[in-house]
Amino acid sequence: MGVWQVVGVGAVMAMGLCGVLVPGVPGPAIVWAALAWWALDDITALAWGVLAGATGVLLLNQALRPLLPPRRFKAAGVSRRAVLTAGATAVVGFFVLPVIGGIAGFVGGLYGAERRRLGSHGDGWTSARMVLRAGGYSVMTELFACLLVTGAWLGAVIWG
Repeated sequence: MGVWQVVGVGAVMAMGLCGVLVPGVPGPAIVWAALAWWALDDITALAWGVLAGATGVLLLNQALRPLLPPRRFKAAGVSRRAVLTAGATAVVGFFVLPVIGGIAGFVGGLYGAERRRLGSHGDGWTSARMVLRAGGYSVMTELFACLLVTGAWLGAVIWG
């Protein structure tokens, strides 16, 4: 696989990560399709192993989805900026502090956005908990699964 194809796969995965945060866009499917594109072109055991593992993670994510609260951000009065800030900090946190940083980044970014909007610690934390109950858990779970897949692909490209 050429350099430009790898860059293209990475760009499609980035669009899939952004798609997790946008309602109606199938982010996990986009991430999986990009990974399948890479695995079908790079026919190695590592590529197929990453694809198989990613398929398992994303299927587990889809199986857990009905158990999590549905996304009702508009009904709860949640600003889109808070969710986008939480998603962006989750992506940064995932790569700064692998795996655990994604969850910490999501919750921290959500709290930071809500504290900035409301002005105090108590109100910001209360609002962040309300956002998590209004669908933040499902967004965080889906984003974390996609980040795991993207991180595995990136590791396979760099070290494989």
